[in-house]
Amino acid sequence: MCDTCGCGQPGEKVTYRLPGEKADNGHDHPHSHDHPHSHDHPHPYSHPHPHSHPHPHDHGSTELQVGEDILGKNNLMAERNRGYFEARAITAFNLVSSPGSGKTTLLEQTIARLKDRKPFCIIEGDQQSMLDAERIDKTGVPVIQVNTGSACHLDALMIREAVKKLDIREEAFLMIENVGNLICPSLFDLGEHYRVVIVSVTEGDDKPLKYPGMFRTSHICIINKVDLLPHLDSDPERIREHALQVNPDLRFFVLSARTGEGMEGWTEWLEGL
Repeated sequence: MCDTCGCGQPGEKVTYRLPGEKADNGHDHPHSHDHPHSHDHPHPYSHPHPHSHPHPHDHGSTELQVGEDILGKNNLMAERNRGYFEARAITAFNLVSSPGSGKTTLLEQTIARLKDRKPFCIIEGDQQSMLDAERIDKTGVPVIQVNTGSACHLDALMIREAVKKLDIREEAFLMIENVGNLICPSLFDLGEHYRVVIVSVTEGDDKPLKYPGMFRTSHICIINKVDLLPHLDSDPERIREHALQVNPDLRFFVLSARTGEGMEGWTEWLEGL
């Protein structure tokens, strides 16, 4: 169980399902790791070990307290994932956001525009259900659903297990749709090359300031649902300004995945990678 957020119950199973597959392939994946404070941008995600320090006692002996990187196992697996991706020229993206920001719709529209020019594979992360994987399956690209149970994020081991079940072509785009959450996923390196944070204008302009860890550890910020701006007191430029206060290196795309407005900038950038 994660001590910070309480996610993941001891002995709870994480399941990996392809569309049409029976829900009987659970794998034990208890979450026993702790969460540290969020790390700084950019990759690689580094978690420095505190220096050992002496603690004198009255009787003259010295006690050494050695800090251990509590995300060390995840980071090691993430590096293994990244090495595998690089060996096969796979570019991995970690899509993160709060629930309802439009991640799945963005994926559907991105695939529709680029799948004839670039192979895609998708990993869908949700606590329960096959709903998002079933949506992506209709696009014709390989997809697997990872159901995390009560865990609020994907981790590097989950990605490794999911990749084992996917037939990922060389030079493909691997799109990982993380569990909807603006806190815990920011702490877990999955082995991705790009972390893409998606924020919709319906969420308000202050999300980067309220959840700085997610924006600080991301490379790309997509501001979505701009088709709804006439009905909202929201301003994409204010969202951008707030995000840049947290991370001045962010690259932005302002778009509506539903209507297609602004999608060209995003897909052209992908094609240029």
